[in-house]
Amino acid sequence: MTLRVNGQAYSVQIDPRATLLDTLRETLYLTGTKKGCDHGQCGACTVHINGRRVNSCLTFAAMQQTAEITTIEGVGQPGHLHPMQEAFVEHDGYQCGYCTSGQIMSAVAMVKEPWGAGDSDVKEAMSGNICRCGAYPNIVAAVQAVRRIG
Repeated sequence: MTLRVNGQAYSVQIDPRATLLDTLRETLYLTGTKKGCDHGQCGACTVHINGRRVNSCLTFAAMQQTAEITTIEGVGQPGHLHPMQEAFVEHDGYQCGYCTSGQIMSAVAMVKEPWGAGDSDVKEAMSGNICRCGAYPNIVAAVQAVRRIG
């Protein structure tokens, strides 16, 4: 089958039961997407499918043959960071870094969704992404910074 990830087509042979998360990490070696809980509860595995945020641990790769998949590797690169990545650095929104790719992927999608302007709206919109370090004030500040310039 063929998967389109970060604008590139990949021909892969996978078990039809393979999750998108495992396929990205173990078959395509795109390890920026993290495996946290593997139950759709922490958000570390958040990617975009056709522009919408999705927990890749709950998604079968075989069902994404016609989709455009974007991972953290497709959002920005060193030297050419996405504004959200820059904001996370500026506002220290990453702490240990484990949840960061999922947080950023969720935040990038969230700013395109119809949410209110307040910090409480950002917290609600980002509630599917857990930060075990407790960097929530910094994450909210980063998201709000991008929303102000966006």
